[in-house]
Amino acid sequence: MKKFISYLMFASLFIVALSFTSCQEEFEKLPDGDEQETISASSSTALLMEKTSSNDGSYDNIVDGTSCFAVQFPYTVEVNGIELTIDSIEDLKLIEEIIDSVDSDDDILEILFPITVTSANFDEIVINSKEELRAIAEECKEGGDDDDIECIDFVYPITLYTFDANLEKTGSVTVNSDMELRKFFHERGENDLISIDFPIALVLYDETEVVVNTNAELAHAIETAKEACDEDDDNDHNDDDFTQERLNEYLVKCPWLIHEVKRDGEYQTEQYIDYAMNFKEDGSVVLKDRLGASLEGTWSTRVGEERIMLNLEFDVLVDFSLEWAVYELEEGKIKLYAGDGDKIIMHKACDIINDTPDTLRGILKECSWVIKKVQAQGEDIDRLLGYEFNFMAEGMVTLSNGTTTSEGTWEITTNSEGVFVMAITMGDEPGVSFEWPVRELGNKRLKFEVSEIGYELILERVCNNNSDDGDVLEIRNAMMGGDWIVALHSEGDMNNTSDFEGYDFSFSAEHKVTVSTNADPLLDGLWRVIRNSEGKLKFYLNLGDGELFGDLTEVWEFVSLTDGRLELKSISGDGTIEVLVFEK
Repeated sequence: MKKFISYLMFASLFIVALSFTSCQEEFEKLPDGDEQETISASSSTALLMEKTSSNDGSYDNIVDGTSCFAVQFPYTVEVNGIELTIDSIEDLKLIEEIIDSVDSDDDILEILFPITVTSANFDEIVINSKEELRAIAEECKEGGDDDDIECIDFVYPITLYTFDANLEKTGSVTVNSDMELRKFFHERGENDLISIDFPIALVLYDETEVVVNTNAELAHAIETAKEACDEDDDNDHNDDDFTQERLNEYLVKCPWLIHEVKRDGEYQTEQYIDYAMNFKEDGSVVLKDRLGASLEGTWSTRVGEERIMLNLEFDVLVDFSLEWAVYELEEGKIKLYAGDGDKIIMHKACDIINDTPDTLRGILKECSWVIKKVQAQGEDIDRLLGYEFNFMAEGMVTLSNGTTTSEGTWEITTNSEGVFVMAITMGDEPGVSFEWPVRELGNKRLKFEVSEIGYELILERVCNNNSDDGDVLEIRNAMMGGDWIVALHSEGDMNNTSDFEGYDFSFSAEHKVTVSTNADPLLDGLWRVIRNSEGKLKFYLNLGDGELFGDLTEVWEFVSLTDGRLELKSISGDGTIEVLVFEK
């Protein structure tokens, strides 16, 4: 089944027209009242069927840079110095996570040759070098010009009949997959006649099923569907398929806060942090500093050879006046690169600029907020990982790990530089007592930061303890069903599993985890399972920052839970993959 992108709805596909006269000339009625229709193997309908059954090679463009071929599993790549064995489509996410874990445009991905690729018609080709791969990749155009149709797919089995020139039936074949159907057409001559045993079903990109009863209905269904979804065929995984038009709309929609600036090999972030950039539809752009002084310039975009380009021009602001490649367009973030490492990272700031106090006060009081990260003077305060804030009316706030609770006060105000901050005072816990400037403001995630002095606080929203999330409840219930051991802990090439032999982990209610040896408790910690702002399942584990169990104190990404085995992973800032497996 090819990849369908469900957010592009196309309502007209729910009704298949019963009349489609433009294709009728290629159909010939069989004699003796047979209701089947024949088509030649070179007809437009047959060509549509071939394209719909083609092998889709776009899912691994991050590796091979072409939508016309797919690399056969397993194979090995090296990403920024980290060697990975790719066994499935899911493993491709690891590559993107390593690349995205560092804000850099000089990522290096090397394939360990030889590899075998599969073409659109399922031919297998052995590739022995980067040069050979580039040669076949040049045959495939970026931007969706490969032949396959991915927005609609056949439901198998399908039976087809073959005929001679006198319309005498010569045989039949039942195909059970795209590969079998594609090869069926590949083996036919241009003038061979075939027919289909109707009715047959097709499934659309939004998982709607369409049943067709004639060749005309079949051609109409495929023609209507083939442009109805985003096939994600471009060769740059990191551009999120944005067009020049989408970028222009995105830029003018909201103000943007400067988060990071680097020019001529030197970071200029401290100078420009929290500057606000306003893009106007008339091509003007206004840059405001932290005190409200403004400077006006111009902006424009164009389609470059590999990326969309953003040109900024200011009379006196040389650090911004440049043509920038738009490297990444995420929800709420834009990354720009130019030259040898020059970059600008901007965060969307609609609420932060316009109505931060009321917006922040409102969302803080809606639900609980769990600490994903807290840093003071450049040092991570791991002992607070997973602790839960509850912001209440009249300026009261609590911080709890499930067993102990600290109380304090909070308010939304402005600091001496006029920046909106969340000021927390909590005598029992100095790690969170600070005036936290708002950097990212979302309904489910909040970020506060003063990067110059190493202060950072990231909070994830948790409403009703995720009690309405079936996946979260399943993991929690499984973990509380008995003792667990560490079956695997690895960090890059280092296997540390033996360090945890003889220790049992007991996960109980109220977010408490106890580590024991020979039934004697050694220490208590905190654990949580939540679904974060990106919809991903996260496993919070806080066992302090001790020499042994401190290695496990982290926000882990959930991988799988099967038959008493829980697998978690984490990717550090330098791209190192850490794996933690618990078994009962």
